[in-house]
Amino acid sequence: MAGQIEGSRAVAKAVASCRPDLICGCQGTVPGSIMAALAGQTRRGALARYGIVDTDSEAAAIAAALRAAGSGARAYTAAASQGLLQASEAVFNAAGLGLPVVMTAVTQPDATGASSWDDHSDAMSQRDSGWVQLYAETIQEAADLHIQAFRIAEALSVPVMVCVNGSLLTGATGPAGIADQDRVDAFLPRRVPGAAGPVPLGRASDPEAFTEVRYLTHARQLRALGLIPGVAAEFREVFGRESGGLVRPYRLDGARTIVVALSSALGTIKEAVDGLRAHGMRIGALGITSYRPFPLLAVRQHLAGARQLVVVERALAPGIGGVLASDIQSALRQVPVPVSTVIAGLGGRQVSVASLREALADADEGALEPVTFLGLNTALVERELHRGQPVRHPVPAARNFPAPPRLTMAGI
Repeated sequence: MAGQIEGSRAVAKAVASCRPDLICGCQGTVPGSIMAALAGQTRRGALARYGIVDTDSEAAAIAAALRAAGSGARAYTAAASQGLLQASEAVFNAAGLGLPVVMTAVTQPDATGASSWDDHSDAMSQRDSGWVQLYAETIQEAADLHIQAFRIAEALSVPVMVCVNGSLLTGATGPAGIADQDRVDAFLPRRVPGAAGPVPLGRASDPEAFTEVRYLTHARQLRALGLIPGVAAEFREVFGRESGGLVRPYRLDGARTIVVALSSALGTIKEAVDGLRAHGMRIGALGITSYRPFPLLAVRQHLAGARQLVVVERALAPGIGGVLASDIQSALRQVPVPVSTVIAGLGGRQVSVASLREALADADEGALEPVTFLGLNTALVERELHRGQPVRHPVPAARNFPAPPRLTMAGI
């Protein structure tokens, strides 16, 4: 039975139910709430036989998880924002070595200073590392995907990143049922440490072998593409609820305009779709759960009948526009469907149903620009662009933007 639970605690309980041999993290960082919840379970005896390592950085945590997985242990870690970028070398190593580490990526901005809010910038920066990337829509799915992630990782010897929006999921409270331990044990067999034998770390590949090493990461991704739907189907049979899979269609029947998105933004998008449907607009949505491997065929099958596609993104590729939109266009290379990108919610900026409805109504009328920034303060940007003409002593642009309100104890 589902009850109200804070997202980071739901993730921690799901991870604990998977009986990891080693938990590696850094409690002073953004995912520290997950690590603190796991540490609390250790103190209470729920994780008595398992090890938890508190490192001085997320890079060190991921490196420790690699070494544990290399010995055959079931290893878990968590990272976010700058910590995930710092750990990029270890992230790529895990994929290159085929180590079945599971990581919670608490998705947050990856630049312009620290932020406790969220977008997809950090996880998107690692999208080509060779990790499977699964995006959670709700707190319930955030918990469920970790159970499936360990199953996928160990079946294929591939690292899996469960991407969970920062303040909107891990930092929020919502309904979620905690999986029964007996069912988790039946779904996820125990892993015997040392069974795989030690794996050498840090070994260089010369030009005669590097292509093959890199290709192996691609081959594992393709295998994951075939495995993920079956794992989701078995999860539904064991636990009685839908979770995971490759994609999730919503009201696509007869839809001429289809909205595509990842993660928790889908909740707002569905509400906007319902309102527009009530006013006669033929619109639907497609959620992408498996971003890597990218489900080209499934996407093509669901979107080929649309007349207009709108990709709502919480990340930006400067100079190009949408990140997810590029993959959507690849899936539809032989299908003449116009694709528009709406950049929304960067740095945790609120995305309202009303603003989405307006953009989607423009799309239905063919009036939406190829790349639109939802809620962009164009006057502020134009002023800064004019200010930025060549000068002898350029000033960082950030100095000219309004300072955020200062947080005081009275305001907490």
